[in-house]
Amino acid sequence: MSALGEELIVQPAKAEEYKTLANAKFADGHYEEALALYTKAIGCDPNNAIYFSNRAFTHFKLENFGSCLQDANKAIEINPKYTKAYYRRASALFALGKLKDALRDFNAVVSIAPNDKDAKTKLKACQQEIKRIAFENAIASDEAKQPPKCETCDVSVIQVEDAYSGPRIPETGIDLEFCSKMMAYLKEQKSIHRKYATQIIVESYKVISKLPNVQEISLPASKKLTVCGDVHGQFYDLLNIFELNGTPSENNPYLFNGDFVDRGSFSVEVILTLLSFKAACPSSIFLSRGNHETLNMNKMYGFDGEVKAKYNDTILTMFREVFTCLPLACLIEKKVFVCHGGLFSKDGVTLDDIQKIDRHCEPPDEGIMTELLWSDPMATGKGRQASKRGIGVHFGADVTQKFLETNKLELLIRSHECKDEGYEVVHDGKCITIFSAPNYCDQMGNKGAFITFGEDMKPVFTTFSAVPHPDVKAMAYATSMPFF
Repeated sequence: MSALGEELIVQPAKAEEYKTLANAKFADGHYEEALALYTKAIGCDPNNAIYFSNRAFTHFKLENFGSCLQDANKAIEINPKYTKAYYRRASALFALGKLKDALRDFNAVVSIAPNDKDAKTKLKACQQEIKRIAFENAIASDEAKQPPKCETCDVSVIQVEDAYSGPRIPETGIDLEFCSKMMAYLKEQKSIHRKYATQIIVESYKVISKLPNVQEISLPASKKLTVCGDVHGQFYDLLNIFELNGTPSENNPYLFNGDFVDRGSFSVEVILTLLSFKAACPSSIFLSRGNHETLNMNKMYGFDGEVKAKYNDTILTMFREVFTCLPLACLIEKKVFVCHGGLFSKDGVTLDDIQKIDRHCEPPDEGIMTELLWSDPMATGKGRQASKRGIGVHFGADVTQKFLETNKLELLIRSHECKDEGYEVVHDGKCITIFSAPNYCDQMGNKGAFITFGEDMKPVFTTFSAVPHPDVKAMAYATSMPFF
């Protein structure tokens, strides 16, 4: 029966048509379109576990881990012996850090299908991954008890081989000329020497670690400020932004709103570029933390593997130290609040509340810090809903309005979501999403965008398309999750 008491007409043939179309969209990486088609299939036949399981997989690809759990649960409810649904649920649980729950699902699969060699392989892989993470977390815990490497590292003892032909940091320190030379060198797929990579991290750490949780920004004499969203390791698109809008300087400052790394396979180049500008001229660039400047995301989505491939574990640890120091938000001209994710599960949160957070850590499971990094606005509607991501909240226009009124602000800017045109304006013009990674993950086909503010503090949008990059695919360094 339908919600109105009318008998639901099941259309299995039509449902199969939608599933076939959805599978094709999924295979091409068009996940949003696949999601819509799987939803239509479910509408035609809501008692088919396969459709819910496939939609769960699509949600996983979109990092909608909460929705992935819901669909996997529904598939299991319909068919408790459908092993793929357990795989889907286990992967979502794993992504949310609920490792023991994930392991329980893999054990369930082996119990359902004791002769399934693939299930046993996945169970073993999950067990090994849990052991690996436990080992790495133990090391990280021991390291946390020690003074930060960024504070104890002696860069002067690192020797540069005579054969190194790349740019060198002058004795006077990192400057904008070095930044330009480094970008040109990195563009040729060459790595700067680890001595200079280390020095960039150390010098930027000195600046960033002293900043408040909410960093206040005033327009420079030029009366221009540019705000960028997620870059996600797309170095050649970052260079294109600078081609279009000029490189960072005191009179051409940028704010990059988190998610500098992961997914794109040139994350090291991106973060070294951004940190070098921060070290050379702190007022030329402002950086705030995203949900991907975190340990768990970096393990899953490529940054860990990329740093280890291009440098070493020590440099990876130092990057992590910088990430935990990044401000959680920025305030432009006391009017515009900028954070990576969004707003909160309760009203009344003030800028002072955010300033009081101890940010020098990995984000907790819930609370103000986590919501700043993970929440999303609802395009329509009011109030709050559970997040499709399984962390943070969905918030409506009324929540945005109350936050702005409470803090005497005019506008909320956030990032965190891929948009077809690179940006989206919702909540009666009071909430803007900005996303600066065009053709996200080499497959989404979206534009990138950035916002320019002038003296009148009115946002001006510039959109741009992806540019070619060397033949290294997105996620090339990501941890292989053997669960599907």
